Amino acid sequence: MASAAPVSIQTQDFDLSAEVAALRAGDGGVGAIASFVGTVRDRSDGSAVSAMELEHYPGMTERAIEAMIDTARQRFDIRAARVVHRVGPLAVGEQIVLVAVSSAHRGQAFQACEFLMDYLKTEAPFWKKETTPEGSRWVDAREADDAALRRWGIDARNAGRAA
Repeated sequence: MASAAPVSIQTQDFDLSAEVAALRAGDGGVGAIASFVGTVRDRSDGSAVSAMELEHYPGMTERAIEAMIDTARQRFDIRAARVVHRVGPLAVGEQIVLVAVSSAHRGQAFQACEFLMDYLKTEAPFWKKETTPEGSRWVDAREADDAALRRWGIDARNAGRAA
């Protein structure tokens, strides 16, 4: 199994190739790795976005994401998982988040990766602020994110919550 901690919250960028190599290092049972990388878009809700800033509660955020990974382990036949999430100021095009999952078979890796990303979008304790021509604004959870989580049998009801 991977020797790296399952969760890293950091300001510095991450290297997808290095993260995937670490996830499968020393584990001959890995037959598949599924990964997702999220980046800062230049538009959101019809407005131009020039930057994004992410905040979190150190310690609490890592524990919450580790609990998400434990839930994924219970639901899917995965060998390891790694979540890297950046915080601080980010420019358009920069990487925000990595979710990578290893498994013996691709189906379980794909499902667990998607499950973890859906969970992160609604349940992880992050606060996002976008910079637009109209000024800065906090980003609320969206109904589509809650709907994505509901298909896994989890009712988030976070859309429209106050930041």
